[in-house]
Order: sequence, then C-alpha cells, then structure tokens
Amino acid sequence: MRARLPWILLAVWAVLTAVVSVVRARQGEPTEALIAPALAVFAGTGALLSARRPANPIGWLLLAVALVIGVTGVTEVLYTGAEGDPHPSLLARCLVWFDNWVFYVWMALIGILIPLLFPDGRLPSRRWRPYLWTSMATVTAAAAGTAFGSPTLDWGEAADVANPLRIPGPVGDAFELLDAASGPVFGLMFVVSLAGIFVRLRRSAGVERLQLKWFAFAMSLLLAGIFAAAVGEIAEPLAVVGDVGWSLFLAALILGLPLAIGVAVMRYRLYDIDVVINRALVYGVLTVTLAAAYLGTVLLIGLAVGESGFAVAVSTLAVAALFRPVRSRIQAAVDRRFYRRRYDAALTLEAFGARLRDELDLEALAADVRGVVRDTVQPAHVSLWLRRAP
Repeated sequence: MRARLPWILLAVWAVLTAVVSVVRARQGEPTEALIAPALAVFAGTGALLSARRPANPIGWLLLAVALVIGVTGVTEVLYTGAEGDPHPSLLARCLVWFDNWVFYVWMALIGILIPLLFPDGRLPSRRWRPYLWTSMATVTAAAAGTAFGSPTLDWGEAADVANPLRIPGPVGDAFELLDAASGPVFGLMFVVSLAGIFVRLRRSAGVERLQLKWFAFAMSLLLAGIFAAAVGEIAEPLAVVGDVGWSLFLAALILGLPLAIGVAVMRYRLYDIDVVINRALVYGVLTVTLAAAYLGTVLLIGLAVGESGFAVAVSTLAVAALFRPVRSRIQAAVDRRFYRRRYDAALTLEAFGARLRDELDLEALAADVRGVVRDTVQPAHVSLWLRRAP
C-alpha cells in the first residue's frame, strides 16, 4: 500500500486540478484554467521521489505542496461565484477563511522545510533543531493569528470580508497581535532557511555538494526573479524588467525547483550541474550586455539621426556582429573567475602542446607528461608506461 500511496496522491491532485481547470474554463477564465495544471512537475516529481526514495521526506513534501495548492484552488472556485456579494453566505466566508490561513502551510513547506531537509531529509546539524521547532511554532502562530485574530479576510479583488471565526474579546485581540507580529518573523525564517542551504553547500563535498549545487542554482534563479520584479515595481521605467523578473520567478518556482530537486535526489545526470551553471552565467550576462548595447545604440542613433527605423536596423546589425566576440570574452571571464581549475588546466594543456612540438628527449617528455597530468587531473599517484619498439 505504501508503494502505491504516492501515485494515489498524484491521482487525487490530478482530479483536483481537473476540477479547477474545468470550472475556470466555464467561468470564462482560460488563463486561470491553464495555470492550474502548472504544478504538474511539482506533483510528478514528488510522486516519483516518494515512490523511489520513500525514506526521504523531500518527495513527500513536494507532493504535499501540490496537494495543498490543489485544495486551495478548489476552494477558490467554490467561493469565486460569490465575489462582490455585499452579504456573502457563511459557507463562502468559511471558504475564504480557510484559503487565508492555509497559505502559511504550503509556504512553510517550500520556504522552510524543503531547504532545511534537502537533500537527505536530515537537518544540517543538531544545532538546527531549535530553529526548526521555532520556525514551526512561528508558522503555527501565523496561521492561528490569521484564522482566529484577523478582523477581515482577503477576498482577492473583491472587498475584504469579516472573519466568521474570529474569537471575540481579549483572546481575539491577542490572536490579532500574534498575526501582526508573526508576519515579519515568518519572512525572516525564509531567509535563514535559504542561508542554511548555502552554509551547507560550503561545508559539503562529493555527491552532496553536487546535489546542493542543483538546489542552490534553482533558488538563485528564483531570488534573481524576485529581485528583478522588485526593481520593476520600484522604478516605473523598468517595468519590463519587472515583468521578466516575475516570469523568471514563476518558471524557477514551478519548473526549475522541482526539476533540480528531482535530479539531485535521484542523482540523474548529477555531474552536469557545472555545465548548467556555466551556460546560465554566460548567456545571462550575454543577454544583459547585448540588451544594454542594443538600447544604447538605438537611443544614440535615434538622437543623432532622428529616424527610428534606421536606428533599429543599425542596432540589430551591431548586436548581431557583437554576439560571438562578446560571448567569447564572457566565457573566458566566467571560466577565469568561477572555474579557475578548468581554466588553468586548459592553459596547461595548451602550453604542453606547444612544448610537445619541440621536445625530442623521451625522458624529458615523460616527465613533462607526468607534470601535466598532476597539474590538470590532480591524481593521488601518476605512473607512465612506455612501450618499447621491438
């Protein structure tokens, strides 16, 4: 039964998602109908990891996130029809009540438990146990404060509605104060949990280090998306940057994070992470550089000539001509800064190839080969066997 449980839960999630998609489509909201199945990678990865690695809680946590969000999706479609009603029913208000406090549950699963327990399901050390219990207590306090202390509940774009289950009197006031105080602490818990990943990465080695690299890479994309989105919100002229940031954030959250976790836990193509990071750094910097060059060229030529079509054409040709040389320079800079050993190995092999053309002494050549192997591969021991001519 336990072997089938992940697939049963995946089927439950699929049913919940199908219900949400069908109802949203009938309500004339095709975008919402397409968003509902977006957690398929989350749910599928969680079911796969739970079935293949049942002792590791990471897969179960991913599956739990998908299920909780699926339940909240069904809850939303049930009370959406009553939006704008000045006197909503008690059932509608109770559904809104549930949707407001359960938000803390799935956010805690993604932002606190998964980073703390990744990749083997254990804490980084025993010293993290007090933090784990404190964070869980904070999540419980935040959810309880919202459920029983908040006077009003957020109802999407509609006006807020009164909380039907708020406890009256001093007890309710205490829960309200708890709700107000737990929010900032909840955010701080996120930061500490993410910092724990990078602390663990610095202390790790071997397979665990590669697993943490996959997770850290996905989280870096997610944080970069949040930063770009914040820049777009603060600076109105950079609204496009904000849109790109939100797209990157959603892609990293819905696709990048579960895929990175799946690759890390299953150890499938685990050693490709350095190639992935290298390409992401190179093409990320290349995209920003070429975009800046394109915009700058368009503005300069447009101001000088006054012809926007001509400025766009010249800028496009200039960016196309810059692509290869700029990419080569960025690749060399990334290798030199982040992959120093590989960069030094390439230089060593290049120098050895130049010496090989001029070296005639066999003993000197053998010593040179051993030195190159030590510098590039760095083995514990080097032996060279030369076959003598008959």
